Amino acid sequence: MRVLHTSDWHLGQRLVNLERTEEHQHFLNWLLQTIEQERVEVLLMSGDVFDSGAPSNTALKLYYDFLRKVCATCCRHIIITGGNHDSVSTLNAPRELLECFNIYVIGGASSDPLDELIELKNEQGEVQLAVCAVPFLRDRDVRLSVPGESFEEREQRIKQGIAAHYQAFVPHIQTYKQQSIPVVAMGHLFAAGGSASESEKEIHVGNLGQIGADQFPQEFDYVALGHLHRPQQVNNRHHIRYSGSPIPLSFSEVTDKKVVFILDFEEGKLTDLREVAIPVCRQLVRFKGPLEKVKQQIALYDNRAYTLTAWAEIQLELEAHLPDLNQQLEEVLHLKKDELQLLIHRPPIIQKAAQTLEQQVQEEADLHTLREQDVFLKRCESAFPDADHSELVATFSELLELMGQEELES
Repeated sequence: MRVLHTSDWHLGQRLVNLERTEEHQHFLNWLLQTIEQERVEVLLMSGDVFDSGAPSNTALKLYYDFLRKVCATCCRHIIITGGNHDSVSTLNAPRELLECFNIYVIGGASSDPLDELIELKNEQGEVQLAVCAVPFLRDRDVRLSVPGESFEEREQRIKQGIAAHYQAFVPHIQTYKQQSIPVVAMGHLFAAGGSASESEKEIHVGNLGQIGADQFPQEFDYVALGHLHRPQQVNNRHHIRYSGSPIPLSFSEVTDKKVVFILDFEEGKLTDLREVAIPVCRQLVRFKGPLEKVKQQIALYDNRAYTLTAWAEIQLELEAHLPDLNQQLEEVLHLKKDELQLLIHRPPIIQKAAQTLEQQVQEEADLHTLREQDVFLKRCESAFPDADHSELVATFSELLELMGQEELES
C-alpha cells in the first residue's frame, strides 16, 4: 500500500494581509497530479487544514474542491485530522457525508481510542493498514486541572497525558501486528528536538506538550506528524517525521525545501520512504545588509523561474539615518515592479562606532512582527525588571490558548 503524508496546509492564510490563494491552488493541483503519477492509495493530512477556526468561503472552496477531485483519482482513502488552528466543529460538520466517499475526518480528540482507530481495507474487505488518527490534543483532552499545581507539575501532567493517549492504542493494535498489518499513527504536536520557524504558534503552554520520540509506542510503523513547518525527522528516527507546510508561511522559511513524503508498506513493514519536492510558484526573498548591497541584489534579482511575483522583506544596515532612504528603495524597486513586491520593510540597524545612550536603546520592533507573548514579556520586563517572568508568561500563554479554544468552539 502506498501512502502520502502531508500537513499544515493553512488554507486561507495571509502574509501581511495578502492572500495566498493562488499558491495554495497551485499546490493542491500539483498534489492531485502527484497522487495520480505516484499511484497513491492513501492520503494522510496531519492537521491545520485551515489557518483560522473560521475559514473564509475561498478557503472552504479550495478544501471541498480538492476533496471532490481527489475522489476521482486512484486514491482510495483520505484521513484528515484537526490541528491547533482548526475548528473541531468546522471539520467535523460534514464528517458522516465525507465518510461515504472514504474520507475520514477526526476534528477533535475522543476519550475512546477506538473512535480514532481507522481500518483501511482493500476491495475484498481485507484490512491493509490501521491508522491511529490522533488530532491536536487540547489541554482539556489530556489532563484535568489541579488547583495550586506548579509549572513543572503542569508540564509533566500534559506530557504524560499526550503519551498516555498514544499508549491507549497499544492493546487495540496487537491483533494487526500479529497479522503483519502495518500500523500508522498521526499527530499534531511539538515533538522534542524538532526545529520550528517563526510562523508556528506555540501550542499548549510555552514548551509544554513536547514529547520525545521514545514516547511513541514502538508498535507504530510510521508516525505522520504535523505542526512544525520544516520537513524533518524527530530525533533522527527514520519513521517519525514532520512533512512540513507545502508553502513557506513566513520569511523565516525562505530557505526551507517544501516536500511531501511517500511511503510504501509491504508485508506489514515500511519498506520505502521518499520525499517529493513541491514546486514553488512564488518565492519569498530576504534582502539584508548595507544599502548599496541591497540595491544591487534587488537590481540583479531574476524571477523568471516563478509564475507569481516574488514577495520581499528588507532590513538595511546603516551607519546613520538617511533622509532619502525610502526614495532610493522605491526607485530600484520600481524597476522590478513586475517581478518583486516589497511586503516587509523592517527598521534599519544603525551601526555606529560611538553611540549616545539614546542611540543604544534597541530599535522598536514593528507590532505586526511580535507575538502576543513577546509584547507581554516586554511589559513584564518594564514593570518588574529584576523578577523572574517565566510563571507570568506561562500563565499568559495558557490564557491565550483557552481564549483560542473558546473562539474555535463559538
